[in-house]
Amino acid sequence: MKKSLIIVLALLMSLTLFSGCVKKDTDNGEEPNETAQTTVRLGLIKGPTGMGASYLLEKSEKGETVNIYETSLANEPSDMIAMVANGSVDIAAVPTNSASALYNKTSGAVQLLALNTGCVLKILEQGETIDKMSDLKGRTIYATGQGANPEYILNYMLEQYGLKAGEDVTVEYLDSAELTTKAASGEIDLCMLPVPAATTVLMKNDKMRLALSLEEEWNHMNRATLVTMGCVVVRREFAEANPQAVEAFLKEYGESINYVVENPTEGGKLCAKFEIVASDKIAEKAIEDAELIFIADERIPVIIKDYYQILFDADPKSVGGKLPGEDFYYTAQ
Repeated sequence: MKKSLIIVLALLMSLTLFSGCVKKDTDNGEEPNETAQTTVRLGLIKGPTGMGASYLLEKSEKGETVNIYETSLANEPSDMIAMVANGSVDIAAVPTNSASALYNKTSGAVQLLALNTGCVLKILEQGETIDKMSDLKGRTIYATGQGANPEYILNYMLEQYGLKAGEDVTVEYLDSAELTTKAASGEIDLCMLPVPAATTVLMKNDKMRLALSLEEEWNHMNRATLVTMGCVVVRREFAEANPQAVEAFLKEYGESINYVVENPTEGGKLCAKFEIVASDKIAEKAIEDAELIFIADERIPVIIKDYYQILFDADPKSVGGKLPGEDFYYTAQ
């Protein structure tokens, strides 16, 4: 998605949603007063799904936000998913397939609030043998994200080229930190990692190269479906009790993503400051490839339903056993 489009979307959402953050006193004719601040327990995962919120965290720390944000930062998606499921956070950034699974697991207690990340998966090679997906035949590729978007996207992409994971291609899954370390040191010569982990490897191992971008490979298939790997969910109970706080969050979060995309150097420093990415230099470079987006309106179902259908057809458990109902998609009250 073009950055200019992202900016326009963020600005439009900011103008639309700001109107919900002010309460008028119609009885005495006084000037409108800002609503009382609401504490929002915000959950973020280190890496691309958390990067766009770094400017929001900076403003919150300075007391410049409408809401009061109490932030929990997780190393792995599974940790944040558990926090959403047990009600430890009110709003959280999670993988898109996990959002659907959470909706099913909690009997509809979780809603999809916004889309925040496109496809950030990269295949890296220490060598010159991989130029297309079919070149992976007979090879062993190390990957991260088993049981989440990365696994399902890789499996689907291989199938489009007549390959099957576990038969034509051996896929070994490691956790992100271990895989990043081994690839950066040259111990592994072929891997699939998301940004910014892929950025870290490329910066630390000059023998490693970007062989394939799965977003580009997906687009080569002429699919109209947008691969959206990251999103933001909200607990339905919180949204119904605090509609103005949710609207304020969307405004502030949209502005945050816009700022990070347009100011990668400063955004990188903030990502490092709040420990979303280990290094400001890595974060700065990663922002360019992180496919940060902000979509928080009626287009969400149109964009993501086809993607969910693809995941469901590949493996129903990837989205929690069934496709989410219409009430999964948040609408402003």
